Amino acid sequence: MGFSVWFSRLRSSSSSYFSFSNLRASRNVRTLLTSNTGNTSSGGGSSRTKQPFLLFSSSLIPLAVSVSDIQSQSSSPSLCNSSTYDYRGVSIGGKGSTEYEVKGSHKEVSQELIDELKAICQDNVTLDYDERYFHGKPQNSFHKAVNIPDIVVFPRSEEEVSKIVKCCDKHRIPIVPYGGATSIEGHTLSPLGGVCIDMSMMKSVKALHIEDMDVVVEPGIGWMELNEYLEPYGLFFPLDPGPGATIGGMCATRCSGSLAVSLPFDLMILLLACRYGTMRDNVINLRVVLANGDIVKTASRARKSAAGYDLTRLIIGSEGTLGVITEVTLRLQKIPQHSVVAMCNFPTIKDAADVAIATMLTGIQVSRVELLDEVQVKAVNIANGKNLPELPTLMFELIGTEAYSREQTLIVQKIVSEHNGSDFVFAEEPEAKKELWKIRKEALWACFAMEPNFEAMISDVCVPLSSLAELISKSKKELDASPLVCTVVAHAGDGNFHSVILFDPKEDEQMREAERLNKFMVHTALSMEGTCTGEHGVGTGKMKTSLLNRRCCDGLGLLIVEQLKIEDLNRLRSSSAVVVAFGRRSPSLM
Repeated sequence: MGFSVWFSRLRSSSSSYFSFSNLRASRNVRTLLTSNTGNTSSGGGSSRTKQPFLLFSSSLIPLAVSVSDIQSQSSSPSLCNSSTYDYRGVSIGGKGSTEYEVKGSHKEVSQELIDELKAICQDNVTLDYDERYFHGKPQNSFHKAVNIPDIVVFPRSEEEVSKIVKCCDKHRIPIVPYGGATSIEGHTLSPLGGVCIDMSMMKSVKALHIEDMDVVVEPGIGWMELNEYLEPYGLFFPLDPGPGATIGGMCATRCSGSLAVSLPFDLMILLLACRYGTMRDNVINLRVVLANGDIVKTASRARKSAAGYDLTRLIIGSEGTLGVITEVTLRLQKIPQHSVVAMCNFPTIKDAADVAIATMLTGIQVSRVELLDEVQVKAVNIANGKNLPELPTLMFELIGTEAYSREQTLIVQKIVSEHNGSDFVFAEEPEAKKELWKIRKEALWACFAMEPNFEAMISDVCVPLSSLAELISKSKKELDASPLVCTVVAHAGDGNFHSVILFDPKEDEQMREAERLNKFMVHTALSMEGTCTGEHGVGTGKMKTSLLNRRCCDGLGLLIVEQLKIEDLNRLRSSSAVVVAFGRRSPSLM
């Protein structure tokens, strides 16, 4: 049973080297960053009671799947001809649709269940409409659902989560775990109503092992709060998806950020995806409550293991469809000794992308490489009263010892000068570096300064690094020809490319155009052996494109999961396309 339940469920241009006597947050940097200083917006080892958990070895059941059986299954609905996708009550609009309200059936929550939940959570339960509406509408997404949660609970421990899930299991009521609500693909929608499990009261640091460089935390703690806690110890957690994101939701979406390229810590830890990998690479183990309320632990605290299935990686990126995460053991990194932040401009976006790729190929310690097009830079100028050159722009962070990071900066400047780059500026002082990175970190909010009453559709395609320049060039040509305001932002160090497409949600024509542009970028990325989402996850927004993504892969693992007949999961809810792809309903965590 346990195994079956388990499997049912992201300035100065130079042609030569320059003297590092000028590397101290140069006058040009200060001029750029102080043009409007008043207009920028900012975006303990407690012990726990040991609880018995279900060992996977005690819950495994024989599983035999015949390839011929898989091949004999009926084919998936056509992605081109079907007007809607409807999987057991959850549906979204099909081709050409401008309907972003997720449909779903609704089952009334009984007074008996409400009383049971109140007995478990005491006063940490609410039926207030405003609170339920807030939890049923994503804060950073235009997606919505026809229903909102019937009740919101705030568990304080893993034991309470388990009891809540068991109650919902008994009453066959859907559940929607809820974290920082920073996702932009409608992950936290409640199309079937039910119980919303808000994890915000489970945010403690349970244990810090300094010598082992790992930390055990509850899922409700934010990555920024965690790094504030770790900083006095000279350690940090290197992923930075966005302000407000919590560790549980970061695990659920397999997020990354700007440091995923494969590196550090600049007081605010911005954009780290280049060096340190994604969430998958930074989680050692998890504790998870399954759909029937059983508690499982996915691995030991050892840094590596070859014993059996890699269940930790199975959960990470499952968007909550396999259970509710209640504890996470994270891998930590040492704060780098020194870092230099550099910024430069280019005549075309292809030149900028080529430099990003060339820099990564040198093998130097680049912790992050971020790309902004001229429209995005214009948005930053409008939002913050700055005077940045409105040209395609690259931002770098280089780390190591003071001498080494400076040496790397020289190499990057030389590469930039060889690819038509100009306005090369750099900073070493903490405040100057923070101001530079704020340009990138607040990119989304800056876009709304251009169209305050519009919504944003955000692409999240990712391709092999060698294909990034071609993808951006093709996409940029299409975006520039569109009547909509479209900006480009990319984690250029790992091939991840975003476009913010602003549209009026009241205008069907604009919504169709935004959908067309997004679909163009997805198809283009897939044709280059890429993916429809590099870090934002599937949620509601990527339902159709994730099915297409799946069609482009030999998804034997997904087909195996589809063979499992777990009819008792019908009670559980998800608006996630991960579940739609599986043809099952399960809990969702964000």
